[in-house]
Amino acid sequence: MRAQRQNQNRKGQRSAQARPSGSRKGRPLYAALDLGTNSCRMLIAAPSADSFQIVDAFSKSVKLGKELERTGALSDAAIGRTLSALQVCASKIRRHGVRRTRLVATEACRRASNGEFFLRQVQRQTGLKLELIDPAEEARLAVVSCAPLVDPNASQVLVIDIGGGSTELVWLDVGEVDPLERRRAIMKLKLARSRGTDTRTGNGLRVVDWISVPLGVATLHERFSDVEDNRSRFALMSWYFEEQMAEFTPYIDAELPDYLSNFQMIGTSGTVTTVGAAHLGLTRYDRNAVDGMRLTGGEINAVIDSFLGEEFKGRIGQLGIGLDRADLVISGAAILQTLLRIWPTDQLRVADRGLREGMLYAMMGADGVLKREGAA
Repeated sequence: MRAQRQNQNRKGQRSAQARPSGSRKGRPLYAALDLGTNSCRMLIAAPSADSFQIVDAFSKSVKLGKELERTGALSDAAIGRTLSALQVCASKIRRHGVRRTRLVATEACRRASNGEFFLRQVQRQTGLKLELIDPAEEARLAVVSCAPLVDPNASQVLVIDIGGGSTELVWLDVGEVDPLERRRAIMKLKLARSRGTDTRTGNGLRVVDWISVPLGVATLHERFSDVEDNRSRFALMSWYFEEQMAEFTPYIDAELPDYLSNFQMIGTSGTVTTVGAAHLGLTRYDRNAVDGMRLTGGEINAVIDSFLGEEFKGRIGQLGIGLDRADLVISGAAILQTLLRIWPTDQLRVADRGLREGMLYAMMGADGVLKREGAA
């Protein structure tokens, strides 16, 4: 009899867990999915005070853009891997009963000749309707996600998002924004679709310039994969990336002292978080230790130099990063060091966050379910 009651209790628990409620303790659930060139990532979260609480998460390296640089199209193998990952995401959304979603695709689908066909295939096979966002929206979401990490004493802020197929840079002038209002001002940020537009918002926030460089860790690695020596490949990648930034206004004016006055750089990407974890000497990645940490230029360069040594792949393995991704860290490091050479700083803030967090903040902010920072 006792065993029968226990079985009934377990069945009841499973039934209760399986019932989609669309909320967590009365709070609505939101899902944000980012399908990039290398990874498929999703967060399901509930609003909590002025932020959110993660309910479920998914992340998988699908390598959607593998061979894209060479062929110009998404391969059948890459599509198959990605569809399998998206099936898991669709299942999680249904299981949790999520009613508010934003699901986006970025550079690989923008560039691929069969990108739109692939998105229709995704909808047919998974029920997920992915939105193909443009570079301006991708850059905006990266900045929104990093709003809580802007220092109160910063006046110039450069947010960098090193992705798989592209790298977004957004330069903000926050000097005229009340430090207590900066987070809200950045979360309401809008970027002009036409680059080079000097935009000042009503709250004093000014977008000096933004750029989406069509090179990320995967595409840059693929372009120079025939160069065997690590240091030679690194130098070529660094040079080639810098060549793509010629029209970025702060790059043109990089030597002006005003640009480096109270300057802060925020880096959001797997590259930057890997550098942070390596600097801390972690043997297992710990988001709580890495997200928000500060690194000097010297500390970053020391880690990158160690990456170029023979022991690099062993060190990467200790951090829990697969050997198949080790070369991507090298190409990402080339991008990061290039930016630090142009704009030297001891104010780099590491952000383990990105488009998903930006979408969650934007959706919750628009729905009015986030408390104002500092409110009771």
